[in-house]
Amino acid sequence: MKKALGGFMDFVREQGVVGLAVGLVLGGAVATLVKALIDDFVNPLVGIILKSPQGLKSAYFKVAGAKFMYGDFLNTLINFLVIAAVIYFVVHGLRLDRVDRKKESTK
Repeated sequence: MKKALGGFMDFVREQGVVGLAVGLVLGGAVATLVKALIDDFVNPLVGIILKSPQGLKSAYFKVAGAKFMYGDFLNTLINFLVIAAVIYFVVHGLRLDRVDRKKESTK
């Protein structure tokens, strides 16, 4: 039992599983924060520009009776771009992109 636990701990240290878990939790928190920012601030501002009381999410156009919700798609796209930008700047700001390069050069 002790040997198996030691092997597991070695695996966790070598593979960075704890860092991955922390990254997943923080990524989820950032996604929630960005979604709130977009929904509560950006959408109403775009809604004022589009003269839509519900904001960007409710923007649509109709073709032959079909309703195309382009506003919802744009809302999701903005969420993605902001989250990607936050992750990019955090990774480069903390110089996390250099961590894996050291591991590769020792092999």
